[in-house]
Amino acid sequence: MRLLRDRDHLGGGPADDKSEIYLNKFHFYSALTQKYQDSRKVEGDSEDGVVTPQSSSIKSRIHFSTLNVPYSVPKACVVPSNLDGLPITLETAVALRKVLFGTAFQVFNYEWKKSHFKFRDPYSDLAYALEAERGGARSIQMAVQAYVIKYLLFTRNSDVECNNIKRLLRASAKEQENALAAALSDILWTAGEGVKSVVCSVTTDCYFAPTIDYKSDSYTERLQLFTFTDKGKLQDFITEYILCLSLGNFICKQALINLMLTGRASPNVFNGDLQYDDQGAQLKEPRRGVLARSDVGYLYWNRHELEHDKLPRVGSMLKTPKLPIWLCNISDTFSVLFNTNRLLLSDWKMEHLFDLYFYNGQLSQTKTVRLTIDTHSHHWEEGMHEKGGDSEKRFPSVEMTVRTKWEGAAIDWNGTVPFF
Repeated sequence: MRLLRDRDHLGGGPADDKSEIYLNKFHFYSALTQKYQDSRKVEGDSEDGVVTPQSSSIKSRIHFSTLNVPYSVPKACVVPSNLDGLPITLETAVALRKVLFGTAFQVFNYEWKKSHFKFRDPYSDLAYALEAERGGARSIQMAVQAYVIKYLLFTRNSDVECNNIKRLLRASAKEQENALAAALSDILWTAGEGVKSVVCSVTTDCYFAPTIDYKSDSYTERLQLFTFTDKGKLQDFITEYILCLSLGNFICKQALINLMLTGRASPNVFNGDLQYDDQGAQLKEPRRGVLARSDVGYLYWNRHELEHDKLPRVGSMLKTPKLPIWLCNISDTFSVLFNTNRLLLSDWKMEHLFDLYFYNGQLSQTKTVRLTIDTHSHHWEEGMHEKGGDSEKRFPSVEMTVRTKWEGAAIDWNGTVPFF
């Protein structure tokens, strides 16, 4: 199936090309959901756990690559190559690698290859939650987690106003699938400016051979592309690669995080684009920042950078999103904070006393933590002045992160032992 949304078709008029299938945003992620469900059915069993002749025949046409390693790596689902997508070219693959790594000779390491999306058990108190292992891919997993929460809380049944955490809990496996498909398509749709997006499938065929300037990873060479974003979309705002190597693993640069949150791969977290430096001299190239509020926000805290006076100031565009959901980068470890009331950030009176829910993606967290935020009580500051010293050593990093948005707020963990 070829998924395409045309700008001229947004108004509801007839499509010019009957051979194309035009889908609105809902149909787009519905199609992704169906594609995901179909791939699961292909993996073998019927609903009652019995392998049917039909599923067996499908299985014979699909290949699963396995890797004998001492760790658990999800099996890669490889689909037939007769799906009428556009096979990837060497030119496209090289451009993609350079955007990611800065060179076409670099490939993802094992740590990234084994990363995947996995929910906690359905119908549990953390049924909405994705597991996020430590590593460079965690920032992407937790960004997707924020969009999963957006879907479960504010998108599905949006006509129903229910400020209740129970909307996230006890989700079924079907609801988890829908939420993941919706989250991924939401991110893609935002990056495509609500006009077009690209969906890739890994096929059985290899479409080009590696060259001296391109290193094969046995994955990129087998991609089929369905629909297109405008060429150069990423290059408009990216002047350097968006993944960097640190301590043997690739980590996401701010441009990639901003791309997932705002649809614009700007490398900075301040508001707007800076044309001049601190001395008033015009910059050779503008410093790209965030131009508009997005649905999901971003908070940042790092004690080491604070000590060296290098803590970046996140602008109000990211601190105050349209919905009360924040991706948090706390000392280079990612987590999410959220509130169940979509009106929290639209009425300042609601920000006097409210709850935030915290999830860090780790298996050691067995329940969603509820933090009560009091923006009128400043007794924590009084204690800081009395005892002196480094406040971050005596106050959890999560609290310090919250205070980058609500300065001086008192935070009650409601019986949970503070952790991070």
